[in-house]
Amino acid sequence: MTPEEHQQELQRLERELRQKETELRLRELESKINQEDVNFYQTTKIKDKETGAKLWQSRAIIGLKLFGLLVVGIALVRVASFLASALIVSTLVFVGYKLFLEKRNKK
Repeated sequence: MTPEEHQQELQRLERELRQKETELRLRELESKINQEDVNFYQTTKIKDKETGAKLWQSRAIIGLKLFGLLVVGIALVRVASFLASALIVSTLVFVGYKLFLEKRNKK
């Protein structure tokens, strides 16, 4: 046997050995996977009535909050409108007094 043939034979044996090792490792992994118990949990369907009632309740609460904000907003606008009107009227009365009545009182 020549050294070249001997080298080729060694390489072939190494390949076979690596192949056997990988096959053995794969078998070990498969057996390990098959041995483990997988926990299965029973699933349940959510009842539509419960979710529908909760959804309706949350929407009603949001609607009432928005209605409350609307009422408060309208009240604030009315108060601001009244204050602005009072300020405008009082300013006009003051200016009218200064222009027309104050000069007559000084004479």
